[in-house]
Amino acid sequence: MYESKIRDARWIAYDLPGNAGWIAFLAGLILCAVKRPEITGNNAISAFLILDLLCAAAMVVGVIELISERIQKLDRVLPRRRLYRGFGALTFGGLAGAVFSLLALAIALMKDLRGTCYLGLLCGGGLLCFVFGGLLLREYKKQ
Repeated sequence: MYESKIRDARWIAYDLPGNAGWIAFLAGLILCAVKRPEITGNNAISAFLILDLLCAAAMVVGVIELISERIQKLDRVLPRRRLYRGFGALTFGGLAGAVFSLLALAIALMKDLRGTCYLGLLCGGGLLCFVFGGLLLREYKKQ
């Protein structure tokens, strides 16, 4: 079992930006799908957006796992599997999503394409999720 003795104030300070991160990441992907900006016409960027879909799936798995932990009253005392399925998935999804989005953004800027604000939203959201999910993951220590 892993336990976190983090104070509530610090938990909230890490939790809010982390939540904003995965929400911004999903919003960026949805906007890319709905608005279909110029960037989606590039095959390389489209490939990175497909990889970002996998990252978003990992983030959603992590969020669902963390919600189920709260429902079962496992707050801050978690088995290893649940810890990594929750915070690990959020941290990994955020890191991979930020990297893929940053690569897509670099391609879009080199080709002077429009619609890069959506890629910026993906980069920022992935980075927030990675940093703050990772900080919460780091707070858990083996009992």
